[in-house]
Amino acid sequence: MSATTLLLVLDLAGVFAFALDGALTGIRSARIDIVGAIVLGLTTAMGGGIIRDLLLGVTPATFQDWRYIAVALAGALLAFFLNRVLERLAMPIALLDAAGLSLFCVIGATKALEYGFGPVQATILGAVTGVGGGTLRDVLINRLPTVLSRDSDIYATPALLGAAIVVLAAAAGGQGAWAAVLAAAVCFTVRVVALRYRWNAPGPPGTRPSGAEDRY
Repeated sequence: MSATTLLLVLDLAGVFAFALDGALTGIRSARIDIVGAIVLGLTTAMGGGIIRDLLLGVTPATFQDWRYIAVALAGALLAFFLNRVLERLAMPIALLDAAGLSLFCVIGATKALEYGFGPVQATILGAVTGVGGGTLRDVLINRLPTVLSRDSDIYATPALLGAAIVVLAAAAGGQGAWAAVLAAAVCFTVRVVALRYRWNAPGPPGTRPSGAEDRY
């Protein structure tokens, strides 16, 4: 399997995981029908990449390859019809979601660098690729986005770390497969540890979190 094919497979796996996440979150948090599940699934899976590509000034990749929409649709429908079964698979789905986040932040930062964006902008776009879809999903179901809530396990921070590693490696002349693997590994590890130990970003002084909420 070529590197390009492997990257596409991993990218589609991330899309599938995010679509599951978006649909399951909507089913659990709001009274939605099958159309709502599909909309939330596709938004979560593809929203971050679309925002990134629009900021880069290019046609979103999800509109150039039908497989992205097909995989996201499959994930959303699976979540809709098997939501009770999937509720019992919370940790495996969370791990798959963490893997998708890791891949997306690396792809986002790499693509921004390829289009000539600066290190800060590339880091931001890498994080946006990972968390943008989930943020749009939360807005659609009228709740405070997970990445902004101090009661949720850290999510944007791992994406920022992963994207920053890609940028730093490129600045050091080491941009390549090893840098992408390292960045994804760091993002994945920090996210999984945050899930395990319920790490939260610091809140305002003198306040206490009301309790971290589950993602599933």
